[in-house]
Amino acid sequence: MAVSPPVCEFGWHAPDFALPATDGKTYTLAEIAGPRGALIMFICNHCPYVLAVLDRIQRDASDLQEIGIGVAAICSNDADAYPADSFEKMAELAQERGFSFPYLHDETQEVARAWNAACTPDFFGFNAEGGLQYRGRLDASGKNPAPADAPCDLFEAMKQVADTGQGPRDQIPSMGCSIKWKAA
Repeated sequence: MAVSPPVCEFGWHAPDFALPATDGKTYTLAEIAGPRGALIMFICNHCPYVLAVLDRIQRDASDLQEIGIGVAAICSNDADAYPADSFEKMAELAQERGFSFPYLHDETQEVARAWNAACTPDFFGFNAEGGLQYRGRLDASGKNPAPADAPCDLFEAMKQVADTGQGPRDQIPSMGCSIKWKAA
């Protein structure tokens, strides 16, 4: 069932984290942030919504890194129930796809809960001061990619954040699979 996150809470400051990445390092939010902002994406390996746009995510992440936006992805899914989202499989995907950004593992799901992450993909775009400015979609894609000439909502919004410190006031929420929470 498709899930959408809540609308952007402008100015919200995310709780910090220290998460292991598939490159063998541990990253904090401060280490990921670039001089003009940060983009944190909750994704996973098995979600059809993520897989449909993974090439576009990589393209936009690389382009945003070039303009000073730090980028990372986090997988918070229950890997016991969804083995395709295990840390080992995350490392394989990151290497196969040549991610230009760290792919972090939130095994305890504490970060996803603290951030109120709702789905994969779920995008959190911050300005240079660490205030949330974007919580919208990548583009018009769903389980299938949007046309190649579809507007790049995420990239355009984050470019605006990099240039002005402010995100667009009108944002269309992302849509995807729910975070796969561990049983209580």
